[in-house]
Amino acid sequence: MSERLRPRDVALLAEESPSAPRHNATVEIFEVGSSGFDYARLVELVQERISFVPRYRQRVQVVPGRLANPVWVDDDNFDIGYHVRRSALPRPGTLDQLRELVSRIVSRPLDRSRPLWEIYVVEGLADGQVALLSKSHQVLVDGIETVDLGQVLLDQSPETKELGPDAWRAQGRPSPFMLMAGAVRDSVTEPDTVVDTMRSATGAVLRAAAAGARTAGNVVDALANRTPSPDSPIIGALSQQRRVVTVRTDLAAHRKIREAHGGSINDVVLATVTGGLRAWLMTRGESMRGIKQVRALVPVSVIDDELEATSLGSQVAAHFVDLPVWEPNPVVRLHQVSYSFQAHKESGRSVTAARLASLSGFAPATFHALGSRVAAAERRSYGLCVTNVPGPQVPLYAAGARMVATYPVPPLHEGHPIAIGVTSYDGFVYYGITADRDMIADADLLGPCLQEALDELLESASGGRSRAPRGRKKRKPTETS
Repeated sequence: MSERLRPRDVALLAEESPSAPRHNATVEIFEVGSSGFDYARLVELVQERISFVPRYRQRVQVVPGRLANPVWVDDDNFDIGYHVRRSALPRPGTLDQLRELVSRIVSRPLDRSRPLWEIYVVEGLADGQVALLSKSHQVLVDGIETVDLGQVLLDQSPETKELGPDAWRAQGRPSPFMLMAGAVRDSVTEPDTVVDTMRSATGAVLRAAAAGARTAGNVVDALANRTPSPDSPIIGALSQQRRVVTVRTDLAAHRKIREAHGGSINDVVLATVTGGLRAWLMTRGESMRGIKQVRALVPVSVIDDELEATSLGSQVAAHFVDLPVWEPNPVVRLHQVSYSFQAHKESGRSVTAARLASLSGFAPATFHALGSRVAAAERRSYGLCVTNVPGPQVPLYAAGARMVATYPVPPLHEGHPIAIGVTSYDGFVYYGITADRDMIADADLLGPCLQEALDELLESASGGRSRAPRGRKKRKPTETS
């Protein structure tokens, strides 16, 4: 019998809605050069590499009567042309046009009757460049059995590896009787199957009850002519449309700030996000509403035997940081963020950025996916999810075409209309912001605000500002006569 979905995966599917599709996405831009990289070559590349991620040719099959959790089954009608798609911008395509296209594509949920992924090759960009937009469902990339497809498409040299023919053949589709018999057999021979099924069913009831309570509350508010007012302008109901914002910054600038003020690159990234949010909130005026901080969920890589193991050599856990958006001094903001991570660094569980960046393949896409799973599972209150993943500082290639930019496009979770992903690669730090198109109508301002916040920190590291003290210093005793 095929492998069953675990309760967490069943919950991810059950919690998905048209306004909160559960897929991660990545936008990568390539210089074609003499490689001849185009749609046909991408199809060929995916066909060569998909055997490394066999789940990308499987779909979710529900068991009749829901006697057990759904199972993964081979898609006997697997169509590579459906999953690898072609699009184009009017030449010469601009980055703004690319972001608008990406925004429309990531707004659409994936088709559950097929394997839960898509890749678009976007032609027509300026200077002959092409872009790849990949979408993979959170249930697909668990880091245990499956990594993101994008991780296996990239090479460290322009020479294409010859991997030989793929001998994959779909196993026959299981009949309803076979699915039911398998559920009964697993329930008898594997007691965990019964526990998982009950856990999934109980979770579904609780989620339905919570949804009903929210709906009833909205009806009462409407009848009473009351409109619920969230405590934060970055918390609220989602629409079905998205807006994607991207910012490319120099890694050297982040390093200079770190060298001047201490901490880590991750601290600089979060201080930049803090300053960017502050500037954006100030452009809204009334939206500050006395906000002093924004609680951010920041997934971090750890070594912890109590967490579920992954194939990447580390686990991903939630870490909460209060971003001091009310603080006007950029260096003080940096030190406050850095201090919040100090206990994590001293715990012995943290994984260094150098170790993450040295993983084989381009692991950031997979780590961003794991981070979004952590955010989806976390029930504690937070206002913003920020995933920051270090990538290799050497160029990577797809079928000979050099990747010159990579932007994460994180998913939005219900009630959270902004999410930020950050990836460092080949001398640059790429910020990708996903925002709800209706609730955050001015999302485009977030890009310039982030750049302004980084420039402000860089100025402080260049001698233009005085350094704020790190921690408390003991006061020297005064001399008495």
